[in-house]
Amino acid sequence: MKTIKNLAFLGLLFFAVISVNAQTPPVDDNGLAIGGYDVVAYFSSAPQKGSKNYAVKHHGATYYFANKANQSAFKQSPNKYLPQFDGYCALGVGAKEAKFPINPETYTVIDGKLYLFFNGPFNGELFNTYEDWGQRTTELKTAAHANWPTVKNSK
Repeated sequence: MKTIKNLAFLGLLFFAVISVNAQTPPVDDNGLAIGGYDVVAYFSSAPQKGSKNYAVKHHGATYYFANKANQSAFKQSPNKYLPQFDGYCALGVGAKEAKFPINPETYTVIDGKLYLFFNGPFNGELFNTYEDWGQRTTELKTAAHANWPTVKNSK
């Protein structure tokens, strides 16, 4: 009986780790952007989920915000808050010239711009692209911005 409880606990723990590190497309099949995270919050606090009550549709995607102030800030200046590379993994664009999903809780803000990253299971192991980005920020940021016009139009 104790073995079954331990296995159940390990299963729940595994599910929790995978859930925390779940990847999301920048815009999902329902049009929800950044997994429902508030893009304004990245600039003033920490990543946090937004609410349907404070939704804004912008260029075909729906963005959620944690409060009315963040919603208003976005409406006034959306380009100030939108993630770089349409929300795709910055390292993927810079190092691999490809579009990868992101973990909305793995990010950085550089020079007032939001960059998001893949952070989760890959080939059976956890892989955080922000670690490589952090070691080669200038190089990868330059490459990502140079690559984006071509990558943007790829599938």
